[in-house]
Amino acid sequence: MNETSRASNRRPANRGSRPGSAERPRPPGAPPPSLPGIAVRRAAADAMDAVLDKSRPLEESLERLTRDLDDRDRSLARMIAATSLRRLGSLRTLLRGMIERSLPPKAKRVETILIIGAAQILLTDVPDHAAVATSVALAGEDAATAGFKGLINAVLRRVTREGRALLPEGPDQPKWMIEGWMQAYGAETGNAISRALAHEAGLDLTAKSDPAGWAATLNGRLLPNGTIRLVDAGNITALPGFSEGGWWVQDAAAALPAQLLHATAGMEIADLCAAPGGKTAQLAAAGARVTAVDRSGTRLKRLQQNLDRLGLEAEIVEADAAVFEGGPFDAVLIDAPCSATGTIRRHPDVAWTKAREDVATLAALQARILAHSAQILRPGGVLVYSTCSLEPEEGENQISAFLATHPDFRREPIQPGECGVAAEWINAAGELRTLPTHLPDADPRQAGLDGFFAARLRRA
Repeated sequence: MNETSRASNRRPANRGSRPGSAERPRPPGAPPPSLPGIAVRRAAADAMDAVLDKSRPLEESLERLTRDLDDRDRSLARMIAATSLRRLGSLRTLLRGMIERSLPPKAKRVETILIIGAAQILLTDVPDHAAVATSVALAGEDAATAGFKGLINAVLRRVTREGRALLPEGPDQPKWMIEGWMQAYGAETGNAISRALAHEAGLDLTAKSDPAGWAATLNGRLLPNGTIRLVDAGNITALPGFSEGGWWVQDAAAALPAQLLHATAGMEIADLCAAPGGKTAQLAAAGARVTAVDRSGTRLKRLQQNLDRLGLEAEIVEADAAVFEGGPFDAVLIDAPCSATGTIRRHPDVAWTKAREDVATLAALQARILAHSAQILRPGGVLVYSTCSLEPEEGENQISAFLATHPDFRREPIQPGECGVAAEWINAAGELRTLPTHLPDADPRQAGLDGFFAARLRRA
């Protein structure tokens, strides 16, 4: 339930530099004034480097790097960094074709500056001259990159002239990811997933009640499962209904696992790996008695803040879901830790902070949580296991392995139309498998779902 404000690729007005404008005389020896907009680009470049060199989450880095910026500049920094990461493969291909000699290893920062410059020119409405000027100025701040100012200026000016015609359509994610999707879903679908992830997602909301009414109030589109989809939402906290707790942010696919439980008043449900709380809120809003379990105290504080805003209650427990002692429960919902490759539209850094070997490590953790959850579920109870991953090792394969060792469980197949689930979102085993290619629309911001897997199991 991410409730930070989001920025689209439309840049806030009246930002950026004004090359050629007159400068006031400054006293001898005084440092030159900072070029307008340079702090924003510095933050975006630093956040990019944190993702690519240290595998740090983009939002975490931006929160630290943009503390001294105002809201509009924070949004602009996030937009530049996120857009650059979302189209990183295409931008790298374009730029390498415009540089005669490969950049030396010590020039990683030069590549970063070129990437954010090209992203602004080709993929946002930042004025070309502002993108070029701030990129050159950013290079001049560091002795290691100052010698490349001429190269950066020349390449980005060429991007302004030729880049729109030469920018390739992907691939924009690592090769191992795309090859895995092609193997799992077929070459055509795997490539279509890669293309879909190159587009920024719209904003999805779950209403506490009366989704149709909130959709009308917010001028949003009501999806089949009751999710409200917005485009160009702007500052989330300024939207009608935020302060009074009428809704929360949650992708349409992320809302489905909790809906598949069909929670009713008084039902006792454990929400494992619960933070930041979107699924807990869904279950509590249905009247269930929810025990929200997460190992992160920091994330649980955020969950409690979200519940307070929404006027909802749950029992909050800080514990490892793989060893949590509680229950027995009527139902257990597991939103397991995963590679999150299904969320790259919203979190483009995921493509570059995860490695192939992470999938196996996470799958082992998921198996432990799933096995433990069987012990806290009442006989006759229902369990929903879900991940926001496109990798079968974290979804379909996980459930097959679990059922092979737990004969007292069986699949309870999802039916077409149930909770607004389309037939094409259900695999042959009756499990949910949403893809970024689902819900097609001419407007990419109205199209797509996060890549999600969910299986519903019933204990004998």
